[in-house]
Amino acid sequence: MSLKLGVAAKASAVVATVVAIAVIPRLVELFALMQLTLFAAMAMLALSLAFIWGFGGILSFGQTAFFGLGAYTYSIAAINFQDSTPAIALAVLVPLAFAAVLGYFIFFGRISDVYLGVITLTVTLILFNCVNSTAGEEYRIGQALLGGFNGIPAVPTFNVPFLPAQVLTPEQSWWTTAGSVLAVFLLLRLLLSLPAGRVIVAVRENEVRAGLLGYDPRAVKLLTFVLGGAIAGFAGALYVNWGAFVGPTIFSLSLSAEIIIWITVGGLGTLLGPVVGCVLIEYIDAYIGSQQAMNSNLVLGIVLLVFVLLLPKGIVPALRDLLVRLVPVPKPKSEDAGEPLRSSALFPVGAE
Repeated sequence: MSLKLGVAAKASAVVATVVAIAVIPRLVELFALMQLTLFAAMAMLALSLAFIWGFGGILSFGQTAFFGLGAYTYSIAAINFQDSTPAIALAVLVPLAFAAVLGYFIFFGRISDVYLGVITLTVTLILFNCVNSTAGEEYRIGQALLGGFNGIPAVPTFNVPFLPAQVLTPEQSWWTTAGSVLAVFLLLRLLLSLPAGRVIVAVRENEVRAGLLGYDPRAVKLLTFVLGGAIAGFAGALYVNWGAFVGPTIFSLSLSAEIIIWITVGGLGTLLGPVVGCVLIEYIDAYIGSQQAMNSNLVLGIVLLVFVLLLPKGIVPALRDLLVRLVPVPKPKSEDAGEPLRSSALFPVGAE
C-alpha cells in the first residue's frame, strides 16, 4: 500500500508542476515571468552541481566553467547559424567534451578531492581571463565578435526547431526553460533509481568497496562529472536565451560560490532541494537589488549562516523529516524492523 501511495504522490506532484508551468504566464506580469525564466535557468545550473556533488561526491568549485562555455558556445553558434537548434546542441556538446578531457586527467590521474576543487576553480579563472582578453576585431569566430569585457550582445534567442524566423515569445521561452528543468530533473531521478545510479552513489560512499565489486570508480566519477558538465552547458544556453547577452562575468567566482550556497540552503543529497534553494536565494537577491537598501552579499552571508546553524541538512531534508514524524508510514512486512523510517517507499532517501 505504501508503495502505491508513494507512486501516486510522485505522479500527482509531477502533474501539478506541469499544470503550474502551463498556467503561470496567465497569472503573472511580463516582468515577473522574465524573472521566473531566469530563476529556472539558474535552477538548471543548480541541478548540475547537485547531481555531481550530492550523489557523485564530486565538489567542483568551477561549475561556472561549463556554464560559461555553454553560454558562449550557444552565442557564437546562434550568431553564425542564425538558428538556435544546432546552437543548443553545441552548447551541450562542447562543455561535455571539455568536462571529459578535464575529468580524465583529474580522475585517472588520481587527484585528491582537495586538489580537484583547486583545479576546477583555477580553470574557471583561466577561462575568465582568456575571454576577458578578447577585445578587438581580430577576436572573432565566424560572424561573432567575442567582445572582451563587453561580451556578446544581441544574441539570437530560441526559435522553433529549424525555423529561425519563428522566434519564441516570452511565454514560450518560459515553457521551454521550465519544461527543460522538469525534464532534466525527472531524467536524473530516473537515472538514480536505476542500477547505474546506485553505482554512482556506491562510489561516493566507498570507492574501495565499489572497486572490489568490479566497478571502476574513476570511470564512474568521470561519467558523472561529464553529465554534470553537459547539464551546466545547457543551463548556459537557457541563460543566454533569457538575456540575449553573455559576458566574461559568467565565469565569476561569486557565481561559483553562490551555487554552493543554493545547494547548502536547499539540501545536499537531494535534487529538489538545490532548485528550491536557487529560487529562494535568487528571489531574495533580486528583491534586495530592487530595494537598494542593503548589500545583497551581506544578506546572503547571513542567510547561509542561519541555515548552516539552524537547518544544517537544508530546507527539503528538514521538511521531509518533519513529514515523516507527522505522517507515519507503515513498513512492508519484509523490511527489517530496525531500518529507519525515512527510507520507506514514500520518502526514499535522496529521492526529493
